[in-house]
Amino acid sequence: MSPLGRRRAGAMSPLALCLSFLLFISSASAAVLGIDFGTEHIKAVLVKPGIPFDIVLTKDSKRKEVAAVAFKPIRDSKGNFITDAGSYPERAYGGDALSLQGRFPGEVFPNLKFLLGIPSGSEGDATRSIYKHRYPGLQMQESTELGTTVIKSSAFPEDARAFSVEELVAMELANIKRNAQNMAGMGSSVDDVVITIPPFYTADERQAIMKAAGFAGFQVNGLISDGLAVGLDYAKPRTFPEVTKGENPEYHMVFDMGAGSTTATVMRFQSRSVKDTGRFNKTVQEVAVVGAGWDRTLGGDALNHVIVDDYVKKLLTKPALKSRGTTEDDIKKNGRIMARFWKEAERARQILSANTEVSSGFEEIMPDIDFRCKMSRAEYEKLTESFADRVQIPLKDALKMADLKVEDLNSVILHGGAVRTPFVQTKLQGVVVDSGKLRSNVNADESAVFGAAFKAAALSPSFKVKEIRDSDVAGYAATLVYDDHGKERRKPLFEANSPVGAGSTTKQVTFKDQEDFSFGFVQSVGGVDRPVMKVQSNNLTASVEELIRIAGCGKESIDTKFSVRLGLPLGLPDISGGSVSCEIDPSKKTGSIGDSVKGWLGFGKGDQQPIGGDEADGPIEQVDAKESASSDSAISPSMDSASSSKAPEPPKKQTEVIPLKWTSLPDGNPQPAPDAIMQMLQRLKDFDLSDKARYARDEAQNILESYTYTVRDFLENQVYEKVSTKSQRDVISSTLQSTKEWMESGDLSKATTETLKEKREALKKLVEPVQLRLKESTGRSETVEGLQKSLDQLQKGILRLESAASKAAASLASAATASTKTSSTTEAKASSDADDLEELDTETPPTPSETPAAIDPYEGMDLTVVNETYNSISKWLKETVAEQEKLKPYEDPVFLSRDAQRKSEEIAKALQDLVQKTTKAKAAKAKKPKTTKSKTAKPSKATADPAADAEEPVPAEAAAEDPAAAELLRTNEAANSEAAEVPEQKPVKGGESIEDMLKWMKKDGKEEPDREHEEL
Repeated sequence: MSPLGRRRAGAMSPLALCLSFLLFISSASAAVLGIDFGTEHIKAVLVKPGIPFDIVLTKDSKRKEVAAVAFKPIRDSKGNFITDAGSYPERAYGGDALSLQGRFPGEVFPNLKFLLGIPSGSEGDATRSIYKHRYPGLQMQESTELGTTVIKSSAFPEDARAFSVEELVAMELANIKRNAQNMAGMGSSVDDVVITIPPFYTADERQAIMKAAGFAGFQVNGLISDGLAVGLDYAKPRTFPEVTKGENPEYHMVFDMGAGSTTATVMRFQSRSVKDTGRFNKTVQEVAVVGAGWDRTLGGDALNHVIVDDYVKKLLTKPALKSRGTTEDDIKKNGRIMARFWKEAERARQILSANTEVSSGFEEIMPDIDFRCKMSRAEYEKLTESFADRVQIPLKDALKMADLKVEDLNSVILHGGAVRTPFVQTKLQGVVVDSGKLRSNVNADESAVFGAAFKAAALSPSFKVKEIRDSDVAGYAATLVYDDHGKERRKPLFEANSPVGAGSTTKQVTFKDQEDFSFGFVQSVGGVDRPVMKVQSNNLTASVEELIRIAGCGKESIDTKFSVRLGLPLGLPDISGGSVSCEIDPSKKTGSIGDSVKGWLGFGKGDQQPIGGDEADGPIEQVDAKESASSDSAISPSMDSASSSKAPEPPKKQTEVIPLKWTSLPDGNPQPAPDAIMQMLQRLKDFDLSDKARYARDEAQNILESYTYTVRDFLENQVYEKVSTKSQRDVISSTLQSTKEWMESGDLSKATTETLKEKREALKKLVEPVQLRLKESTGRSETVEGLQKSLDQLQKGILRLESAASKAAASLASAATASTKTSSTTEAKASSDADDLEELDTETPPTPSETPAAIDPYEGMDLTVVNETYNSISKWLKETVAEQEKLKPYEDPVFLSRDAQRKSEEIAKALQDLVQKTTKAKAAKAKKPKTTKSKTAKPSKATADPAADAEEPVPAEAAAEDPAAAELLRTNEAANSEAAEVPEQKPVKGGESIEDMLKWMKKDGKEEPDREHEEL
């Protein structure tokens, strides 16, 4: 065993091995999911053993789901919404949800991504105002308690808590999870997920999508920007220049214009030779984001908005509206009108991307008013001139962050549905100049989701994929904020282009605080600092006292350090470690705890350095919280050791280190209390249970309706008349009629699942006996005939075995009698020979070898159970057939086919028992007793008893009484004679004659090859 405090790093305890094995077993059948959560659509790709990267289809077999959820309220007989406590409306997703906008504009919630994580207060009011303008039917407001936007539903009581955006998004994600689970099949769990996000997402927005995914039951392994996801999908089948050989990397930009926003992401693609296991190297691909730019509001929805405004203006020109005094505000606040306008605007924009003109028509857009209009592409492009000028801005911002020029790009990869708009590509060509660099070499709709699925598989231990090291950028600068004796201090830590992921920098921030304190981080978003996280140290005061008391450290030499990096999955500043340490002179140390014990307890060893990092994790940068940024320096363990080796070696000092404990909490938007979160989760659970109960009721209703048609056809079928009476059919008909009348009344909508099942069972109890009688009457004769054949086979088997047993017993008795006579004759002759030769030889003559006793192969065989089975089934069949023949066709049968089937199974089991008994008997009979060699004289032929080989004749009486038994006996005799045939034995040495030997050699040479062939 290694000494205490110096255990091998690679050693694993038995408990760790067991836990690793259990983890492997639990993850063996696990599946991972990649989700592209867009403004307008949600796409998902499943990865599981046996299903490599397959798109998750919706219940309508579509490759993408509309990002919408709706509540379909329950109405009473008067058309009013039922809002009783504990009742839940029906939920609809995707296209089914959008189809309800015309009827329930206040219960359909589309494009919720627009509202996720928006800041509270006036800063987020502008975003809420835009959303409210697009969907005026929604009752939307801000919740300061939950720190999010909430939407009120009319399908619930007035005092019911409104739904947060995170809850509604969780419903959409849970629907995707159910589709993926159905695709994965039983035995597979779909819990781990990687979700795409825009590069401009702030800390609050990232926390919001994580919270929504958690509500849906997902374990989020990572968030990946849209551009990086497309880059991973682009890199999967490709290899790139190897920079370790001096080759130049490739730079590609992903220009993504979707429904809600536009982003441009510049990435560096290269390969690198790195150290592999042992002394080998391997080549890995690297995809690193080096710049990003965006426009939060430029997208398909903004272009649709222009068309909707044009519809409103053209509608107001109709004389009928002028006479009514209808204003623009009246139309824009009408949820039904705006829902129809938005749906048609999406269709018109897509048509104008390919055609030069589009026509739109709306019947009954308002009472007694139909509306039709046309729009040309030239008119559309004139209305969107201001948006066209914004297309180039994200591209230029991304190049500026990456410190590159357009000429440095190898290509611009187009992604997103809105890139098909003609003026968008025209503007891009004006910036790129070389139109050949604008490429559509990825799936513009699905590339991001496949990249997210690839990332999910790479993060999962259950899959092995191509090794691609990826890194993103922070997007926003991050600053450390802490209190220094009542004054707020700020220390910039990360820039907007700081890497996140592989190769990210770890900042070791040094504080002079020696008592528990707190600090935080802020993001610079649009020139405004938004809080990200708060950190509170927990054991700093106690650790400093420990260093002073045990190690003898002076307060002035104690340093407090926290390691900060942009960690996964959020890509936000995160604490990866903390310690308090000091350097002491070992010769003056008076501590009472040895280094090894301290190391074992976690206090650090004598030669331990303060928080270090693995070289593969990226560079480590030392930062002093109180000094300016110019004094910061990036170091690595190798650089530090090299510099120290050049200087004269001072007296070697020892570093005492104690790890720190800390608590970190998200800052920014107010977070809901634990009780509020539990209420959200419980309501989502109750909603799911309500949906399951509704699905079960709908299924029961459909089955009942289908069964009524089956019963109707049953009554019209004349085949059933012979197996039923008129009174029986009248009862079925009246029951069917009453069931139909009940279903056509208003009681059906109020009926429970149990009531629907009871109605169906009442019909089944009347119909199924008649159907059973018809089925049994048509197949009864066949069933009885089959059972009788099985009985005959069993009887033949019993007779064969009994005959073989009796013959074996008779043969054994004859052999015993012959053996007794032979031994007495041999003894007499041997005595006479001894008297004649007594004068010449006084030795006793040898006696012949004793013949072993014969074995009865059927001894102990018991056929009692088999006979009882045969007798009982024969009796049952005879009695039941007789009783059945007395019944009328419309009476219930005495026995069913399944009863005869069970009897046949008993016979089959008995036959199997007979086969086993016969096999054992033949095996015992085939064994020949070994003969012992003797030098005695060959016995005289007179000693042989011909009766020993004789076979007992078949009893003629049995054959006469039963011809089948005679045939069975004849077959059994042939089998027994074959088994009893004994091959001719080679003559015994010393007693053979020349004729015997020649005969044997001739026979042996002739038949041996055939025997060997049979064995092969």
